[in-house]
Amino acid sequence: MATTIKKLTPSFAGLAATIGLLAACTTDDSSSVPATAPSTSTSPATIDAPSPTAPSTLATQSASPARPASPSSATSATAAAPAGNVAGTVVRFTSGSTQIDVTIDRDTPAARDFVSMLPLTLEFEDYSNSEKIAYLPRKLNTAGTPGSEPRNGDFSYYAPWGDIIFYYNAHGGYSDQVPRLGTYQATRDQLEAIEGSNVTIQVAP
Repeated sequence: MATTIKKLTPSFAGLAATIGLLAACTTDDSSSVPATAPSTSTSPATIDAPSPTAPSTLATQSASPARPASPSSATSATAAAPAGNVAGTVVRFTSGSTQIDVTIDRDTPAARDFVSMLPLTLEFEDYSNSEKIAYLPRKLNTAGTPGSEPRNGDFSYYAPWGDIIFYYNAHGGYSDQVPRLGTYQATRDQLEAIEGSNVTIQVAP
């Protein structure tokens, strides 16, 4: 009987070893399965997920307004002069029954700008017993307009003061500040009649 027990003991020992080995293999297999599962589940998310910056970039592009091609569309403080040639234009000055016609004899930026302001109503005054002057609502654009030497019968513009001038007792030499706009023919009495009164200025029909 004792011999039989001794023979069985090694068998139980081998069985226990086998059970332990199987348990270890089962543990290793179960621990290895979760290790590969995350990579399988996260891989599609990494491939298919859109870039976090892509939507904001597209929104910015679609919302941005088009810029102007050039800042030149911006308007100038000086009114634009007529595009056509104004040389030969007759401008009529009327006060009551008195009329004085001025013929624009030069197509210059200053002359075009003056014609573009018409019609006007201005009050004339005498200056230095040599000129009848009136102040325009704004200064003319004189860029590129030559000056002149004042002469009787000239209708001119004095740039520093912004006034138009009928010369009847002219004196002085050439000045860049006095561009001539045209010429006129009038008596001294006609010039006196426009002084101190509202004078309508418009292109003659």
